Amino acid sequence: MTTELNHRERATLRAVAGGRAEISCSCEPDLFIDGLSCCDQSTVHRLARLGLIAPASPGKCGTRVPAVLTEAGSRALGEVFAAAA
Repeated sequence: MTTELNHRERATLRAVAGGRAEISCSCEPDLFIDGLSCCDQSTVHRLARLGLIAPASPGKCGTRVPAVLTEAGSRALGEVFAAAA
């Protein structure tokens, strides 16, 4: 599956891939990059719904855990880098 990503989505995926992000455990997660709340929650919700980002471990509702790229997220980010080369 190829997912068209905009600039903000790619930047968000790069921050997650770089280990700089935490995600709240909820059905509509919030993302925190470098300890600050990500102001574009529609991007975060889209990436989570597409299965491109996820919590690294389970947690109680509302708690923050490290965010990780899923396999699909890694592929999507890799496709973006490959297209730019």
